[in-house]
Formats: sequence, C-alpha cells, structure tokens
Amino acid sequence: MQRQAARGRPVAMPIAAPSPAFLIAHPAHFIALGFGAGLAPVMPGTAGTLVAFPIAWALDAYGGDLAWIVAVAVLVGAGIWAAQVTGRDLGVPDHGAIVIDEVAAFLLVLFFVGPDPRKQVLAFVLFRAFDIFKPPPIRALDAALKNGIGVMLDDVLAAGYTLIVMAVGQRVLAAA
Repeated sequence: MQRQAARGRPVAMPIAAPSPAFLIAHPAHFIALGFGAGLAPVMPGTAGTLVAFPIAWALDAYGGDLAWIVAVAVLVGAGIWAAQVTGRDLGVPDHGAIVIDEVAAFLLVLFFVGPDPRKQVLAFVLFRAFDIFKPPPIRALDAALKNGIGVMLDDVLAAGYTLIVMAVGQRVLAAA
C-alpha cells in the first residue's frame, strides 16, 4: 500500500515486520536486513550484531588487515545504500529490522578487539548497551539523520564508544 508524498511520489506505508519474501525481493533488503538476521522476531539488533562474529572469524582465518578494512568499508558503503532503499520501502527510515549497521559497526569493533573470546564478549555487551541507550551525541544524531547515512553513523559512534571503553579498561587494568 502506498500514499502520496508532498512532491507526488509514492511513499510506502509503514510495514510492522518484513517477511522472508520482502527479504529476497531486492538485494538492498537482503543486505539491510543483515542477510536475514533482521527477521528475528525478538531483538533483531542483537541478532544482527551476532552476524559479525562468523564474518570476523572468516577474516581472521583467511584474510589479513587489508581484508578486514575492505570488508568493513564495503559493508558500511553497501549498508548506507541498502538502509536508504529498505527504509524507504518499509516506510520507516530506521526500521528495527534494518541491522546492517550493527553488522558493519561491530565488525569494526572486532577488528580492533582481536580474537580473544573474553574481549569479544565484553565488546559485544558494551556495543549493544551503547547501541540501545544511545548516549550523546548518538541519540541526537539518530533523531536528526533519517537516511542511510544516519542509520549507519549512529552505530559507528556506538562502536567508537565501545572501543574507547575497552581501551581505557585495558589501560587501567594494565596499571593496576
């Protein structure tokens, strides 16, 4: 179902929960919905964040730093496009099912955290907390930018907060 926007272009009516058919209807949907993780009936953002783990493990096993950098850059770039298209098609710019932002941002965190499982779990908890609670300026940015860039940028900031807390924690523990 569609309604008319101010300039006469059709705008999608908000979709409460995308279906598997929606997921495969357009490549942008498949990417934006985190390759299917965004269809999770509860906590799709957490499901999307978990998608970063197998990607990270594959990059650790088969790629070097350059492969990590390329993977993160490609996911962020594709995520901006995919989130823009999918948000438009869902009728909500930052629909909860759009989780490519969590995948890409947490993959960035895992690049810096490294392969230590304890650090990865701590980083996961911190990232999810920053993503959910959106401390300043994340909340303001999330409210101001309702497009693909805004969708991706708030999670990149949450990744930055996660990495800062991890670095400070490591420094404090090393000094103790």
